[in-house]
Amino acid sequence: MNRPVVAGVDGSPGSLAAAQEAAREASLREAPLHLVHGYLHPLGYGVPLNPYDLGVPAPTEAAQTMLEQTARELAGRWPGLRIDVRQVAGGPGATLVEESRHAELVVVGSRGLGGFAGLLLGSVGTQVAAHAHCPVLVVRPPDGPVPAGGPVLVGVDGSESAELAVGYAADEAVRRGVALVLAHVDTDDDRAGEQASPTAGEGDDAATAPGDAPPALLATALAAVRGSHPGLTVTGRTLRASSAGQALVEASGAATLVVVGTRGRGGFAGMLLGSVSQALVQHARCPVLVAHPYDRAP
Repeated sequence: MNRPVVAGVDGSPGSLAAAQEAAREASLREAPLHLVHGYLHPLGYGVPLNPYDLGVPAPTEAAQTMLEQTARELAGRWPGLRIDVRQVAGGPGATLVEESRHAELVVVGSRGLGGFAGLLLGSVGTQVAAHAHCPVLVVRPPDGPVPAGGPVLVGVDGSESAELAVGYAADEAVRRGVALVLAHVDTDDDRAGEQASPTAGEGDDAATAPGDAPPALLATALAAVRGSHPGLTVTGRTLRASSAGQALVEASGAATLVVVGTRGRGGFAGMLLGSVSQALVQHARCPVLVAHPYDRAP
């Protein structure tokens, strides 16, 4: 089944940036693009009666015009891309989570309408990144230009979630025609009780010095990727920092994309995004792919 790339569009700058990136991703995958506008019932909050007794609201003409205009602009940049637009009577976050059941990828912006300075991702993006049934690409406004030929970056920690992320990252690197960097973070906890030796590099984010042996799990991951993706340039790095999130956020400044799992080591059932994933989704300096497994529903 040719699953679509889905983007939620509400007319905000963040959602329009997400739609642009979704079009590019759909083109890379030779998949259709679905632009979806989820809208809440206007009497859905604080009304002492069942709003649905009055009927489900009809799609609005203004929203339809916005969707169609966005589709025309994207079609002009990606000729031949199949683009469908649709309004759905539902909250935007819940709508995108439901759409993700049958999607190849869902793309969300950093903030939608009603965002404020302290909310880096926004409630809709946070909901989708945590609960989607397929991979989610989070498009954040970069601190500076994202390197066009920069590598795809992914963290390796030996967890099942990271293993899935590595596979997705390798596929993304092949699609984009760039290298893949597997990063293992050597944290203070890993070195507890030991004197950390100085390393070359900037701050706490430093590559393993020449001749240093990579950790066994990094070597294993490198061998697996080289076996499954022959021809892909893949390298390993050991980063030393006080936290894995800090190290990967710093390293993302040189990447074109960073891929994260939903949970790393020590995750628990109620925590759908681990602390490292949360740090990257909120602070990475390039787009972030959250590696949810695909829903098996037909």
